[in-house]
Amino acid sequence: MQSLLSGILRAATMACIAGFANVALAADSGVPYVPTPQVVVDRMLQMARITPQDYVIDLGSGDGRIVVTAARQFGARGFGVDLNPVRIKDSVENAARAGVSDRVSFYQRNLFDTDFSEATVITMYLLPRVNLDLRPKILDLKPGTRIVSHDFSMDEWRADETANLEVADKYGGNGGPGTSTIYFWVVPARVIGPWQWQATVAGKPQTYEMVLEQNFQVIGGVVKIGGRTVKLQDAKLRGEQISGNFTADVNGILLKHDFTGRVTGGSIEGSIKLTGTRTQGQYEWNAMRAAKTGQSGGDVRFAGASR
Repeated sequence: MQSLLSGILRAATMACIAGFANVALAADSGVPYVPTPQVVVDRMLQMARITPQDYVIDLGSGDGRIVVTAARQFGARGFGVDLNPVRIKDSVENAARAGVSDRVSFYQRNLFDTDFSEATVITMYLLPRVNLDLRPKILDLKPGTRIVSHDFSMDEWRADETANLEVADKYGGNGGPGTSTIYFWVVPARVIGPWQWQATVAGKPQTYEMVLEQNFQVIGGVVKIGGRTVKLQDAKLRGEQISGNFTADVNGILLKHDFTGRVTGGSIEGSIKLTGTRTQGQYEWNAMRAAKTGQSGGDVRFAGASR
């Protein structure tokens, strides 16, 4: 009995310790300092397609090499955040040596207290748990913001691109070689739900309703026109850019509609190309988000809205 009681107490103690560890992880990110090899830094910034117009924010910035490289090689601006004051000091000195102190800054700050809204690119080398804790905040950023992560994914938010590199100094110093995986995402616009527009086709006004489903950047759905429902084909969403096609009977004419547009809040602006045996043409596409029908929220299927 005494043995059983002792076992229960030990289990309860370990559970409490684990609970406090999880709280600490959420509070300070729990990220050990392991520098990203320079070859990986270079590839991350290449995948993000950095330009002088970009503002790069590095989360868990260590010695500042990612932000410094973005400024020195690509002319970008930005800042890094890290909890370790020694790393912040190193970063400031590295920026000065590289001659980019006027373009970059470094702050001793908690990741979760950091404002990312100015970023066009976010880079990170964090633990999987931290990536997932940050994911809702990242998905709330402006559509089109680019995200690059060294070694760790965003779970079911699959990457738009990945790359694997064999790295001689993967673990630094005497740590030896290894493989680095780089994940790249583009923050998608929220498009789930119904969208409506009108157009004159073959001399007659038509009303269209497109109902979109969304799982991060993966979209699909249907279009309703003239009492008929057809399925979307090749639907794609990259940031705020949307495209795809559908084929529908319009006034007795079978027409393929190829659409491409830009999502801005509650509207989509672009063009639709019509192709059929008797009718061809193109018209401006101006769709508006319609009232929700039978949904508890416009982003119910936007998987990153909440965890």
